[in-house]
Amino acid sequence: MKLANYVVIFCLLAIGLSACNSSPVDLSSKTAVKEKDFLAAFKPLPLPFSVSDTNIESRADTLLIGKEVFKQFYPDSAFSNIMGKTKVYTIQPVGLIDKEKEKYLLLLIKENKRKKRLVVLVTNENNQFLASKELLNNYEGNEYHRSLSINKEPTFLISREKIGKASEMLFTRAGWVYNDAGFFMVVINDSNEDPTKTAVINPLDTLPKMNKYSGDYVKDKNNYVSIRDGKDQNTYQFFILFEKSNGACKGELKGEFKLIKPAEGLYSKNGDPCLIDFLFTSNQLKIKEQGSCGNHRGIKCYFDDRYTKKREPKKKKMNKR
Repeated sequence: MKLANYVVIFCLLAIGLSACNSSPVDLSSKTAVKEKDFLAAFKPLPLPFSVSDTNIESRADTLLIGKEVFKQFYPDSAFSNIMGKTKVYTIQPVGLIDKEKEKYLLLLIKENKRKKRLVVLVTNENNQFLASKELLNNYEGNEYHRSLSINKEPTFLISREKIGKASEMLFTRAGWVYNDAGFFMVVINDSNEDPTKTAVINPLDTLPKMNKYSGDYVKDKNNYVSIRDGKDQNTYQFFILFEKSNGACKGELKGEFKLIKPAEGLYSKNGDPCLIDFLFTSNQLKIKEQGSCGNHRGIKCYFDDRYTKKREPKKKKMNKR
């Protein structure tokens, strides 16, 4: 046999042995692991995503993550608000939502064979813990059917449904988002069980409004633009809500715009074909869409209207003594 043939056979054997030794990293023990190996356990989660309380476990990977491994990257507080005094549980990865400023890790937490929870953990781009929230569990009783859906924003829409006494479908839905203030907040609260839970909640309501154009621009309770301070004097956060054609066509968008002229702003976000102009004149705001904003509104209405700035209540003067 020629020397060249021996060389080829040796190389093939070396490659085969190398492949055999490349076993998956063990995340279930107390052994220290690399951050990239830990995050690799969370596969990209296709959006939109949905799951019900009856099939939570089916959406999780079979891979087990030990609590000791988990604590190498995140503090005890990541789960303490969810698990309370429960100390014995297992963790399995469900998936990863990777956004520009945050990463959302979905995990399945199993206390025992019966109790299962679906949890989201939020980190920054450096994998530092920001917030966590329980989204769904399978043990809150069987009166309701519970489910979760996640859109591309992402908004986490938690729903519960049951058949009423008159054979009607009763439901309650709450939409949660992680905000820049560092916590989850409700932006949608819809229910036909309780008439008081039908209004969309302004997600920016409590944020600062010290900049020149910050404030609330209103037509009525279902048509308004809320603008709040951004990271600098030329950047603003906004939330638009409108209803047209007697509620038949609705639009809703939360985002950030930048001033491109002294009294003109533009909403433009990578990956979103929607462009919206913000034009300010004294106490008026006009918005007008340029691009395709169909993902944020009905097909027969547009982000195109004029609003009046709401006057801020006068601060009470303190009596000097």
